[in-house]
Amino acid sequence: MRRNRRTKLIATLGPASEADEVVKALFEAGADVFRINMSHSSHEVLNNRVAQIRRIEGQVGRPIGILADLQGPKLRVGTFASPPVMLKKDQSFVLDSDPTPGDASRVYLPHPEILEALRPGHRVLIDDGKLMFVVTEAEPTRAVIRVEVAGPISNKKGVSLPDTLLPSSALTAKDRADLTAALDAGVDWIALSFVQRPEDVAEVRKIARGRALVMSKLEKPQAIERLEEIMELSDALMVARGDLGVEMPLEVVPGLQKRITRIGRKLGKPVVVATQMLESMITSPMPTRAEVSDVATAVFEGADAVMLSAESAAGQYPVEAVSTMSKIAASVERDPNYTVLLAGQRSPPESTGADAIAAAARSVAETLDLKAIVAWTASGATALRIARERPYPPILTLTTSAQTARRLALVWGVHAVVGEDPKDVDDMARLGARVAREQEFASPGQRVILVAGVPFGTPGATNMLRIAFVGASG
Repeated sequence: MRRNRRTKLIATLGPASEADEVVKALFEAGADVFRINMSHSSHEVLNNRVAQIRRIEGQVGRPIGILADLQGPKLRVGTFASPPVMLKKDQSFVLDSDPTPGDASRVYLPHPEILEALRPGHRVLIDDGKLMFVVTEAEPTRAVIRVEVAGPISNKKGVSLPDTLLPSSALTAKDRADLTAALDAGVDWIALSFVQRPEDVAEVRKIARGRALVMSKLEKPQAIERLEEIMELSDALMVARGDLGVEMPLEVVPGLQKRITRIGRKLGKPVVVATQMLESMITSPMPTRAEVSDVATAVFEGADAVMLSAESAAGQYPVEAVSTMSKIAASVERDPNYTVLLAGQRSPPESTGADAIAAAARSVAETLDLKAIVAWTASGATALRIARERPYPPILTLTTSAQTARRLALVWGVHAVVGEDPKDVDDMARLGARVAREQEFASPGQRVILVAGVPFGTPGATNMLRIAFVGASG
């Protein structure tokens, strides 16, 4: 099954998409990668989901990526004796280490690391930013905060700290257990929530040891301050606009989305745009015009993938949401402005042989109107470098590794096929031309350009271009 678009689509699985037939329908409607949200999934659910996806993968005959999204540290206040409690503007309120149920003057904060890290002037946001406070006094066991935006507060509401760098890791004990379970289950990507510093990413990479690739979710101001360092260590990035829009002014999020997408492309790192993309389709069979424009903007910017969360996990119209997003992306990519915008955002190639070959492959393919760029890859690195170029001809990637093909399901424009390893350069040309014909990228008599590394199977050794004619057989 060949997609009629380059932008990839991630669909989150949940109660609305439990049955095999629904998951298969989501794939057929356009989902390239399935996300398992570990905030709502036990290890048993995780293992069942992975087995389910692999079962459907066998039925459809195409590699499907699996993304396990770690919950990250969920910071919440304690409970109240008589909730909800109404807070008034400019009143003082206390967060402390006393587990006694709270009242209108104080509440328990079961996170000593927060109390130790807070400083006067730091902002504290509660209940997704509906309540806003500023710290006026800070001690190791209590903090006095002044109400800036008033309203009701009740049990276990979430806490966000846009100005506070927490000393703790982005990995909680639950995340560590979930990470190990996800790696053992054989997922392709790990999404790390609430990244603050490059060390958070390095910690996950050390545990993963290449068994899965690491995607950093950018949703904290502290991560934006060290953006390029975090991006260098990550295999992919997610613009997690929900929490990012809580901890930073809403009006700066669109600019950050564009900045992250462009830096990611420059570095050759896939970028996913997520959160509330078709939110109204949780309860409606049709999206709003604004949501369609939002998805289209991400596609015009050259994002590798767009993601559905509750729309496909818990909504009333999961298949319709995937189909709608797929249609939007396909329509945008047919717009004459699309290729112009992507070309205008292209960065000069890095001074490596692989980047020079990738840039040359794009140039030759477009100049000669070749029907596809056929890339042989062991690790996926060659496909990533070509995708960075955003070429007009499609990218057909051939690999002997099912794991590599599944990972590439996330990458812009890449259609991965698992096959045999070529014996020599002539065999590479023959196999590449044959698969291009079989996958309907080219017809007999047309030409494709082949990109590979010699010796074959050596990761990162992209060093060869060859133009091949597609034959009628063989």
